[in-house]
Amino acid sequence: MSETTARERPGAGGQEGGLGGRLLGGLVRLREVSILIVLVGLAIYFQTANGAFLSQQNILSLAQFAVPYVVIASALCLLLICGEIDLSVGQSFAFAPIVMYLAYDKLFLVLPLAVLVGLLGVALVGLVNGVITVYLGVSSLITTLGMFFLLAGLNVTLTGGFPATTPDTNLITQALGEYAWSGAIWALIVVAVLQLVLSRTRWGLHTYATGGNPLGSREAGVSIARIKIGNFILCAVLGGLVGIIESFRINSIDPLAGGPDIVLLCIASAVIGGTALLGGVGTVTGAFLGALVLTILRNGFTLQGISAYTFNIILGIAILVAMILNVYVARLRGTGRA
Repeated sequence: MSETTARERPGAGGQEGGLGGRLLGGLVRLREVSILIVLVGLAIYFQTANGAFLSQQNILSLAQFAVPYVVIASALCLLLICGEIDLSVGQSFAFAPIVMYLAYDKLFLVLPLAVLVGLLGVALVGLVNGVITVYLGVSSLITTLGMFFLLAGLNVTLTGGFPATTPDTNLITQALGEYAWSGAIWALIVVAVLQLVLSRTRWGLHTYATGGNPLGSREAGVSIARIKIGNFILCAVLGGLVGIIESFRINSIDPLAGGPDIVLLCIASAVIGGTALLGGVGTVTGAFLGALVLTILRNGFTLQGISAYTFNIILGIAILVAMILNVYVARLRGTGRA
């Protein structure tokens, strides 16, 4: 009787183990919570170490500095989830303001149309990246690396290597970046919209399916080519948009503004936020929190006078830990424990 009762109630003997497994599964499914805990812990630590960290002026500096990383990391998140990458988005960041300026200054277009031309320019860049990757079978790593250098040369050639001053039309330029908080507002809008698209629309579902199971997705009727090319275009356009916003914030269009630093930090933000480089896993919210973590780390170290080399060491460790956790999570899901 006792043995039968024990078999009928399997949770009685292993309740603690079952609870631990459920907690682990919960943490696996809610990885953004762990990133948020790290974020809050860093803020508390740096505020304790330096009372100026949470001052109004430093919070504004944090918000302004984080904008490009938040927007580009969020855009890259969708591309990484569908199994691709864009190393040229950092140069799109510089290319869009240059095209906008030339359209405004040389073609005499009104500023809204000039901004649209700038975004169309980087949309074309994303389209070329997508077509070469999807239809010609070139790895997106190689495709976008080539585009990175192509745009780097174009940016310098089109401007003669010298910065230009952004147009000033008051209300429009205030909305595009001159107002102190406009960049942060744009970034929050982008994060909210992309997370909604990723979690609540068919496009988001197909993006996950494309990266997680390409063969099964194709057999289920998902247009993998359309999803990948669309996300390439989206990534380039958002990189260009935040480049325009940043140029109005600093009132300067710099041909050297884009580079490997910004794109690598944005990829790191997405990875730290839980996005898998192999595709199929990730959230825009996680990329957003990852970008904030890196921004707080760099700002906090600067306030404390700590060398930038230390930031790079911690960044490298964070990426390695995040990738190890991604592999572990994939194994847990493969065994059905998460």
